[in-house]
Amino acid sequence: MALKFNKNKHNKVILDGERWERRLQKELMSLIKEPPPGVVVDSDQGENLSLWTINMTGAEGTLYEGEHFTLQFKFSPKYPFDSPEVTFIGPNIPVHPHVYSNGHICLSILTDDWSPALSVQTVCLSIVSMLSSCKEKKRPPDNSFYVKTCNKNPKKTKWWYHDDTV
Repeated sequence: MALKFNKNKHNKVILDGERWERRLQKELMSLIKEPPPGVVVDSDQGENLSLWTINMTGAEGTLYEGEHFTLQFKFSPKYPFDSPEVTFIGPNIPVHPHVYSNGHICLSILTDDWSPALSVQTVCLSIVSMLSSCKEKKRPPDNSFYVKTCNKNPKKTKWWYHDDTV
């Protein structure tokens, strides 16, 4: 199938609106039918394809076993060429060295290492893996400063990926 591209007023190439919506619809159906372990699409998802809520349960045998978290995915019309904005929301933000208390996640596939070949399912798997490999529940060392000074959109942060051991 040939992809149809358009240019916006800033002369940037964007995926045709119908195609990004079809891609999201296909990913949503796949995630509902075959979710990764511990991942469930919110039952109130509705018809807004640009905003998803995904519930996640900490994997068995990990520091987060049985804990429940909520992820929010925001998609732009440039998806899948532009990564989704992904944050933890709600009252239970995981205490993790790569998760800030405001829900922002320092994970390279959400910014620098994003590829159109990735999907919501692969992002969820990466987050489950990130939580599962954690050895100590603690916030990032710069949590207080970051939360006070960051942009509301974590994709506007210039992350420094220096520790992939947790």
